[in-house]
Amino acid sequence: MLNPNTTITTGTTPQASLIHPGHELYDVARASWNLAIDQRPACICVATEVEHIQSALAYAREHGLTLASQSTGHLSETLPSLENTLLLRLDLHRGAVEVDAVERTARIKAGATWGDVVAAVTPHGLAVMHGSSPSVGVIGYLLGGGLSFYGRKHGLACNHIRAFEVVTTDGVLRRATADHNRDLFYALRGGQGGYAVVTGVELGLLPYSEVDAGAMFFAAQSAPAVLRAWRNWATSASDSITTTFRILCLPPLPEVPEPLRGVPTVCVNGVALEPGEANALEMRLRYAATPILGGFGPTPAAEVVRLHMDPEDPVPVMGDGMLLASLDDWAIESFLRVAGLGSGSPLLSAELRQLGGALASPPLGAGARGHLEGRFLAFGVGVPGMPTPAPELNAYLDRYLDALKPWATGTRFTSFNMRSNSLETCVPEATLARLQRIKETADPDGLLIASHLPTTA
Repeated sequence: MLNPNTTITTGTTPQASLIHPGHELYDVARASWNLAIDQRPACICVATEVEHIQSALAYAREHGLTLASQSTGHLSETLPSLENTLLLRLDLHRGAVEVDAVERTARIKAGATWGDVVAAVTPHGLAVMHGSSPSVGVIGYLLGGGLSFYGRKHGLACNHIRAFEVVTTDGVLRRATADHNRDLFYALRGGQGGYAVVTGVELGLLPYSEVDAGAMFFAAQSAPAVLRAWRNWATSASDSITTTFRILCLPPLPEVPEPLRGVPTVCVNGVALEPGEANALEMRLRYAATPILGGFGPTPAAEVVRLHMDPEDPVPVMGDGMLLASLDDWAIESFLRVAGLGSGSPLLSAELRQLGGALASPPLGAGARGHLEGRFLAFGVGVPGMPTPAPELNAYLDRYLDALKPWATGTRFTSFNMRSNSLETCVPEATLARLQRIKETADPDGLLIASHLPTTA
């Protein structure tokens, strides 16, 4: 075993320190955002420069290790065992969101979160297709596709990527675009990682400084009426609005509004990009039930990143989801029976995300995941041990998804496929075959591991 303070070197110049088990920083460095996951890699390298990545790749190959790259670790539960793996924690993002307001693009380095990007683009009157929390890592989100509150108008976030900056397994820093290293550009847009270490991305931005946004909360017993009203509205809604229906049981914490603390409630939230759309939805919902709290109205685009109220600090979570082709009356009954009032649901959130619009149509030249099948995405998430033990929560998630299986497309979206490392149900068969060929070419020795990695021959 190497000493904890071993340095990786290139030539005679130290490049980065390795942290091994027993080092005082090992437990801090190995922790992911999901505290339910106990990552125990063979060693860890915190990369603050591209040269650190190049050195880590060489070290892993020399010592017979695989390498997994990670920033925040929001999807760490889908990684394979790290027992014989060098965990590369990417931290290249210090002051590293460069905005070109004229071209409406941002150059974002690995390690940046959506909070970093929103703060950088807001002074320019621009918005970005971020995740549902400011603490989510940019690169991991984009590698999975990226589902945002701007999705029904603008599609998946990965469709707006102009270029990747990567270090390939031979240690060379390269640029992948529609014209250069095209296979890598294809695979990294929705095919997850494992083809190269992504060090940065150039992403297109949106021309919004203000949107119509909001959230409305209702008593749990209003769930049947609110869900039917929302579903009926969603079937003919304009593509300019993207919403989510949720049954919530938020913890009794000071940051949670008092009427919502520790009691089951119903929430509909979303973002509209054209005048009148949010108002039409709000009127429909108010006709169905009287809200406890909330409403829609003009909102700075910078505030949308917290609209979903996802936890920002690390927490233990367990969740899973799948795509639904439709949501008829029988589907609504099944959803309410397994997640509604009186169901005994242990979930923090049981949600249905509105799809369709631009999310349903891949643009010309799309990557591995250019669109999403179905009209809705079902997702459930809970906190193991609070109060439900992890095995019981896991069994409940099976029950939750089984209840909706008759309406499933048969495919999943990697970012919400949290209990499986398989890519097989997340992309079409032809796409999977292409990703396998790209993996074999880009990483013939199987040096890189990642979430939802395609198997190779």
